[in-house]
Amino acid sequence: MTNRLEVKQIDICYGNKQIVNNLSFSLTDGKIGCLLGPSGCGKTTVLRTIAGFEPPTRGQVLISNEVVSDQKISLPPEKRHIGMVFQDFALFPHLSVQDNIRFGLQGWSKKDQHDRIIELLAMIGMPTLARAYPHQLSGGQQQRVALARAMAPEPSILLLDEPFSSMDVELREKLAREVRHILKQENITAILVTHDQHEAFAMADEICVMNEGQIYQNDSAYNLYHKPVNRFVADFIGEGVIVPGMVVGGNTVNTELGNIHGLVPQGCKPGCQVDVLIRPDDIIHDDDSTETAVVVERAFRGSDFLYTLRMPSGIEVLSLVPSHHDHRINETIGIQLEFDHLVVFPRASAGENTAAQ
Repeated sequence: MTNRLEVKQIDICYGNKQIVNNLSFSLTDGKIGCLLGPSGCGKTTVLRTIAGFEPPTRGQVLISNEVVSDQKISLPPEKRHIGMVFQDFALFPHLSVQDNIRFGLQGWSKKDQHDRIIELLAMIGMPTLARAYPHQLSGGQQQRVALARAMAPEPSILLLDEPFSSMDVELREKLAREVRHILKQENITAILVTHDQHEAFAMADEICVMNEGQIYQNDSAYNLYHKPVNRFVADFIGEGVIVPGMVVGGNTVNTELGNIHGLVPQGCKPGCQVDVLIRPDDIIHDDDSTETAVVVERAFRGSDFLYTLRMPSGIEVLSLVPSHHDHRINETIGIQLEFDHLVVFPRASAGENTAAQ
């Protein structure tokens, strides 16, 4: 498949302050990518550079194999054939739904405009609301109209800047799945910028986890969760705790939870001090187990409880348990350790983001 977007070794500086450092990634046709990271990590700055609002200090941006940004070229946003969906939707309040969508179709014939509007209204599930105005719509409906307007002229790439941030948590994930379905129907290449991993997981094919202006890991949601490359990714994605351990064999680490089996980092020989990432799904509730732990905190999540459990050694871990197992604070419950994916980090000094295996 051909690359629709290539970002090659870009630096972005504001004065003497470097915001983005040697950042590279690409997207093939029809793929949905995501720049995921905490506030201030540079993800929106990268999006603005792709859009043409910020020039890179170094490196290149290519769209459909054409250089649109480097130190000599800066194609204006309107000539990059991109669509944008903003955080606040930016719908025109005085225009109806159909006229908001029509705004992106200037230069099309009236018949083509009409046919495209009808097609998009059906696609976003709003065929009867063509004449409604933004104030008459729910937040989710406004979001779909903003998406339809951005998609209307069939852009090469769609850029989505925190598009669900004004929604409540449950609606965010639902809308992310809906938007993914619509984009896949149209085979549109898109990039989502968000700080919310659940949105990223629901929508994106490929996720770049960013921090301090760099991509720490570009991977699938599954690999980010089960195979994080360093402590930052392990901490930012999902939930879990780090437990100290010592390598006692080629595939065994001794911890306060007992011996855990799996691959350990290259170069970590027996006697090497390591840290092990324990996810909530690694600790299984089992009433018949002789291994026990005490419930010290509980968070109800509908279908599950997230329990904080204190082990006999005093260490605390997390466990995700079906909610029909309703245990109280200070209650002792049976558990089993079940590690399908062992994530081990070489012991590092404070602040280091050492790679995992």
